[in-house]
Amino acid sequence: MALTQDDVHAIADYACIALEGEELEQMTSYLNDAVEMVEPILNYTAEDVEPTFHPIGTLSNVMRDDAVDTVRALPIDAALSNAAASRERQFRVPSILGGGEQ
Repeated sequence: MALTQDDVHAIADYACIALEGEELEQMTSYLNDAVEMVEPILNYTAEDVEPTFHPIGTLSNVMRDDAVDTVRALPIDAALSNAAASRERQFRVPSILGGGEQ
């Protein structure tokens, strides 16, 4: 399955990368080499292999419990003392998604 220069140009446009002339030729060759290296994987059959859902087997959770460290915890009032804006004991920040208020 060889990629054409049109394929690579479309991929570059999608990724907002400007490729023209010699760069386009080099990238087409590079990507075709990469695809060629991966193609043998398609020839493997995995009919007798059970699916692996986690690479470490039965490991379920190695995270510690969520608990407040009362020795190192910063009081909320101290944390908010230098905030540009706060509301209901929370930091107020400008919306980055639009359509919402602070």
